[in-house]
Amino acid sequence: PQYPKPQYPKPQYPTPAYPAPAYPTPAYKAPAYPAPAYSSPAYAKTQEYAPMPYSFNWAVKDDPSYNDYAHQETADDKGYVTGSYRTLLPDGRTQIVNYKADDYTGYVADVKYDGEAKEYKPAYKPAGYPSPAYPSPSYPSPSYPSPSYPSPAYPSPAYPSPAYPSPAPKYPSPAYPAPKYPTKY
Repeated sequence: PQYPKPQYPKPQYPTPAYPAPAYPTPAYKAPAYPAPAYSSPAYAKTQEYAPMPYSFNWAVKDDPSYNDYAHQETADDKGYVTGSYRTLLPDGRTQIVNYKADDYTGYVADVKYDGEAKEYKPAYKPAGYPSPAYPSPSYPSPSYPSPSYPSPAYPSPAYPSPAYPSPAPKYPSPAYPAPKYPTKY
C-alpha cells in the first residue's frame, strides 16, 4: 500500500511588537588636569650653635646574666670628643675601645682585648625524666567461645604394591667344541 505524504500547514509567527534595543554611546568628559604650580624653594637659614661640652659615664655589672660593660665619653666646646667603652665578649675576653672624634679626622678607634679567649664547653647534665605514670594497657579476653572443629578422619589409602614381571634374558648357552691340542711339536 502506498500512503500520501503528510501535509502540514506552514506555521504562522506573529511579528514582535517591541522595539529593537538601542545602545547609546556613552559621553565622557575630556580629562582636565590643573597646571602644576611650582614655587621657588625657600631655604631657611639654620641656626649654628657652638658645640656644647658634656661628659658622662655609666657601667653595668650583672654576674647572673653575664652583662659587664661600661661607657665613658667627654666633649669640649670645640667639638672634640674622646671616650672609651668596654664589653665582656662571649669567649671571656674584655674588648676595650678608646676613641677620638672631631670634624677634621672623623672617628678614630683603638681596639684592645684583655684576657684570653676560652672555648665554651657546657657541662653535660643528663635530663632526668620520670617514668610514665599511666598504667600498662590490659585487654580482657573475648567473651565468645573459641571455635572447635573436629579433626578430619580420612581413611589411610591402601595402595597395592605393584607387580612388575621381571623378564630374564633368554640367551642360548654357548656351545664350544672341545679344544684340540697338537701332540707333536
